[in-house]
Amino acid sequence: MNQLDTLIHMANQIADNNSHFGTQEEAAIRVAAHLKKFWARSMKQQIITYLQQDGSNLTPLAQTAITQMQASLRPEPAGLCG
Repeated sequence: MNQLDTLIHMANQIADNNSHFGTQEEAAIRVAAHLKKFWARSMKQQIITYLQQDGSNLTPLAQTAITQMQASLRPEPAGLCG
């Protein structure tokens, strides 16, 4: 198993382990938070790139969580105030 395969497997396992927490949306939030907190930047970038290019081996919950994680990693545009 190469590193990307390992990351895919891990993301799917984390998603499976959290799939019973509330709705799918709530579960995706939990998975995204886990990935953001515990995965190295390089790991996050690899799985995001994989999702953008293919993503077919990720479960739907893992795909949603990675999309959410990606959005939360984007820096806020400069000069915009709430």
